[in-house]
Amino acid sequence: MADMKAFRDEIDRWAAGGPDGTAKELAAALGLRTAVLLEGPSDVAAVEALAARHGRDLAAEGVCVVSMGGAMNVARYAGLLGPPGLGLRLTGLCDEGERGFYARGLERAGAPSGGFFVCAADLEDELVRALGPERAEEVVRAEGDLRAWQAFLNQPAQHGRSRQRQLRRFLGTKKGRKIRYGRLLVEALDTERVPRPLADLLRGL
Repeated sequence: MADMKAFRDEIDRWAAGGPDGTAKELAAALGLRTAVLLEGPSDVAAVEALAARHGRDLAAEGVCVVSMGGAMNVARYAGLLGPPGLGLRLTGLCDEGERGFYARGLERAGAPSGGFFVCAADLEDELVRALGPERAEEVVRAEGDLRAWQAFLNQPAQHGRSRQRQLRRFLGTKKGRKIRYGRLLVEALDTERVPRPLADLLRGL
């Protein structure tokens, strides 16, 4: 049986300049119809966590959620997975600051940009704002990161910043933390408070 991880690995090799290998065969075997292009693995964790909360199995629905390893790779992945390549429908999230870059990259790839939803700063910022700083701090404490959080707050660079900005920055200070909290923050959300870009993305799949 075809495996989604094998397909993702194949796409990453292809995007890095290797041959397409078995990408087309795997896409067909998986019944893929849509690729969700996301900047990094923390975004993937958040999208998959929200889908799970709604009882959805994206892979079974023919949806592949892809980490591009950075916004600069959008043209490459769109070209491989979208109309010029495998012919999948493309959708995804982008940060406000990357909106123009995404538009140009998708245009270069010959792919439509209408299915991409914009986060005000980034997805972590959207999630912290939706939860509220107090609830987000509760998640940090429950996860056993209180000591690290308090040490972070004592850094001079954090003095005078809003609690939301501090939380957003904290999530990116240790390798793997953003990925872990991408899932945890989504799981802590009330279902009616899901950030609009994330809710619109899932609704459109």
